Amino acid sequence: MLSLPPGTKVYLASKPVDMRKGFAGLSVLASEVFRLDPYSGHVFLFRSKRGNYLKALVWDGTGLCLFAKRLERHRFVWPPLVDGGVVLTPAQFSLLLEAMDWRRTVAPKPPQRPVHI
Repeated sequence: MLSLPPGTKVYLASKPVDMRKGFAGLSVLASEVFRLDPYSGHVFLFRSKRGNYLKALVWDGTGLCLFAKRLERHRFVWPPLVDGGVVLTPAQFSLLLEAMDWRRTVAPKPPQRPVHI
């Protein structure tokens, strides 16, 4: 599991990407799809055509890091295919990496205030 520093945004490219791409190819895609600098410190996620494989590209301050995860029996839960991409919260990112349905996760209700008698 990856821990993200405060203020880090997670950008998910909605359309599938050729998973043979490495640092250079995914950096170009991050620049084109999100119009952002891949060296900004934010996380850029890319999905495979099958939906069972993802790659994350992030600058850690000293170099580019490329993380990959492939599910053996299941698929990740992805948002609908649209042009461009979507921004995920760090919590949604964590759930996605755990292969959980991050769209249906609901925050618990706030606790009731105690009644003073």
